[in-house]
Amino acid sequence: MAKVELKQPIVAEISELLDGAKAAVLADYRGLTVEQDTELRKQLREAGVTYKVYKNTMLNFAVKGTDFEGLSAHLEGPTAIAVSKEDATAPARILFNFAKGADALELKAGVVEGTYYDQDGIKVIATVPSREELLAKFLGSIQSPVANFARVIKQIAEKNEEVA
Repeated sequence: MAKVELKQPIVAEISELLDGAKAAVLADYRGLTVEQDTELRKQLREAGVTYKVYKNTMLNFAVKGTDFEGLSAHLEGPTAIAVSKEDATAPARILFNFAKGADALELKAGVVEGTYYDQDGIKVIATVPSREELLAKFLGSIQSPVANFARVIKQIAEKNEEVA
């Protein structure tokens, strides 16, 4: 069997993984211990993020002509890719937070919702809360004035009852 025939299914697998993805982040995992790698994979899996290690040439073929083509410039050395189809900030956030405790893990670059970010940009994206957190904060900010208004009305009503 020719080498090309062996590589085509891998490139197709990567293309399928990236199809419809909201975010993809590249990381250099060189120097992580087995325990650290296992913990990282667990955290990513729990967040619905696919984390895989592919050969750079395979990744390069798969990203050609897609929104993720900007990642090609960072395909040097050991490279892992974290892809999320639901939460656009999850791969960057989890990898960034994990890298704080594991100096060996290094973010290379990423694409979030079609926009390419270099190493510094992806670290900024990592600080953006998840969609659920943002919605919770938004609802809290809307709910707070309404709750305060309801308390004031209740206090006025109780005060009026005491007077009567």
